[in-house]
Amino acid sequence: EAILTGYFLEGGVLEHACRAEDLHQRLAERHARSGAPPLDVCLGFYELHDDHLYNSAIWTSLGGEDAGIRHVHRKLFLPTYGVFDEQRFVEAGREIHAFDTRHGRMAMVVCEDAWHSLVPTIAALDGAQFLAVVAASPARGLAPDPANPCQPESLGRWERVARSIATEHGLFVALTQLVGFEGGKGFPGGSLLAGPTGEVLARAPIFEDAVVQHTIELGELARVRAGSPMLADLREKLPHLVRALEQAGSPPQTDVRPSRSVASPQRIAADVPPPAVPGMEIDAELARRWLVEFLRDELTRRRGFAKAIVGLSGGADSAVVAWLAAEALGPESVIAVRMPYRTSSPDSLAHARLVTEALGIEERTVDISAAVDGYAEASGMPPTPDRLGNVMARTRMITLFDLSAACGALPLGTGNKSERLLGYFTWHADDTPPINPIGDLFKTQVWALARHLGVPEAIVNKRASADLIEGQSDEDDFGVSYATADGILDLLLRGYREPAILAAGFSAEQIALVRGRLDNTHWKRRPPSVAMVSQTAVGEYYLRPVDY
Repeated sequence: EAILTGYFLEGGVLEHACRAEDLHQRLAERHARSGAPPLDVCLGFYELHDDHLYNSAIWTSLGGEDAGIRHVHRKLFLPTYGVFDEQRFVEAGREIHAFDTRHGRMAMVVCEDAWHSLVPTIAALDGAQFLAVVAASPARGLAPDPANPCQPESLGRWERVARSIATEHGLFVALTQLVGFEGGKGFPGGSLLAGPTGEVLARAPIFEDAVVQHTIELGELARVRAGSPMLADLREKLPHLVRALEQAGSPPQTDVRPSRSVASPQRIAADVPPPAVPGMEIDAELARRWLVEFLRDELTRRRGFAKAIVGLSGGADSAVVAWLAAEALGPESVIAVRMPYRTSSPDSLAHARLVTEALGIEERTVDISAAVDGYAEASGMPPTPDRLGNVMARTRMITLFDLSAACGALPLGTGNKSERLLGYFTWHADDTPPINPIGDLFKTQVWALARHLGVPEAIVNKRASADLIEGQSDEDDFGVSYATADGILDLLLRGYREPAILAAGFSAEQIALVRGRLDNTHWKRRPPSVAMVSQTAVGEYYLRPVDY
């Protein structure tokens, strides 16, 4: 899906959409120059058709006397939830058809079309022997799965969909997934070919471009369908089902039944069952591979940097980022900077050195005491401990970005998801580096990844502290442990309300504390508010992805 341009183009769709005829001509010219034998190509692209924009898939035959476009499918179901806002930028298609090629009768769907069972069903009823599912589905989910180790949860769901379509309709299904990163969202690859009995015949690696070859025999379909005539049964019952569908769409009468909706939070009984959600455990090896590929893609392929620079605090978060960067780029391409203030804990410096020595990366030390104290004196307003801590954090970012310019190295963020959600960071300081590999990991998950990577136990096991105020610790500031805060935050983000969170074992006081910090710090997680006075406001009307 959208292989020619990338998926998250936002307003850039208008600039990069092309006509199917023009795309075929470009492919045909490239094919002719290559001297390759005749072949058919199926791929996804943003299409301009009759002055309308679509997310489409094309099947075109290149070379030979019968070369030409066989079919264009325009995506029917446009997602507008989670990270998706597709309907804002393209229109929905209205049809699904099978079509003849020199290899057999085929059909195509685009991504979410496959999740609506009626779409592949219509394709199968129209005679499709082979269904191509072109998809650009960002990887999600780090929970361990013994049956599919080191694989994002979302890929497992996609595999079940593809195999179910193949089994139900007795046809071959090729699920072809985009690979790479766009603005932090990782497309995992992991494409597969499912046979007509649901078996996986071929599989591509995850987080890697690959060409996977497999020969199929369409003659197998007759044998499979004879043994499991589900498609024939459906075709026989279809007239009855159509009548039932028409009746189901008749004008509704006034509904006087009691509502099945859940009561308002004030009326929910306190004895609701605990939420049935995965725990905080992660597949640490999958997380390692995922985040290493993220860094490689963002730094070198998209932004053209050969080096990274990391502020090393002596804590677990920055140690994990340094470990990931050293693997992604090589130790010789990572610069670690220690930036102590005169009240910093000696352990912070010592533990930062443990990291640089273990990884063999370059280490620099810049004492920020004179800069911070100089400002405090020049301001004429004796700083409070909190204000002084904010000045330290911002001075460290000034230092990091200046060394970035001097060394040609991109600064890496080291803030975790817990800190981001609780607002436990200095605005325009900790949050300023352009890319952050651990920003979607809760603190407890960062600790798990740190142990998997081999970060020294002295770093992982010590009390977490921003080390901006003497004797300070994160959990003392929060009033709850990270384990408690992470558990509550995870349930809140999944949409659970207080009764269900109480049932999970947390107290009302803990929930109120965490919820209060979450609700009071939304502004820290957003860009500055800009007064919108035009129809071309940046970020409202003029929308382009970060790596456009």
